Amino acid sequence: MKVLIVEDEQEMKDSIYQYLEIEKYLVEYASDYELAYEKIHLYEYDCILIDITIPKGSGLDLIKEIKTTRPKTGIIIISAKNSIDDKVDGLNLGADDYLPKPFYLAELNARIKALIRRNNFEGTNSIKLNEIEIIPEERKVLVNGSVINLTTKEFDLLEYFIINKNRVIQKNALVEHLWGDN
Repeated sequence: MKVLIVEDEQEMKDSIYQYLEIEKYLVEYASDYELAYEKIHLYEYDCILIDITIPKGSGLDLIKEIKTTRPKTGIIIISAKNSIDDKVDGLNLGADDYLPKPFYLAELNARIKALIRRNNFEGTNSIKLNEIEIIPEERKVLVNGSVINLTTKEFDLLEYFIINKNRVIQKNALVEHLWGDN
């Protein structure tokens, strides 16, 4: 799963980035509005973590832009601004969740997983297509109930194909999903 972190505090960004990479997410980041704007127009993300106060713009404006260009993208606001108005504004603009700073990284991970389950897996913990079942949290694939051993890239590729069934996938979208924008 691919996550974008929009955060200008270096320590916060680094700790989230490292934690999510350990959890096997493909993670990218943007430290200001302009870079985030560029990334959301170039790439697709399963979840975007947005701080409300970012340089060169507002996280709330970025949420509006994401919901206009990529309405199915999940958004979690991570902010030190813990006012009820900011929460309500962010959620009304289309954010899926609001997590005030400071927070535990395990809780952030659980919220990301819940958001991805709702958006991609219809609320279940697995994806099923005919005789294939994928359990993303365990990175396990079953075919007719038997476990199939796959490499990390093979798993990511199969999962991407099944999530995007009945869609034409461009080569650059596939490469970007598997290896990021680098």
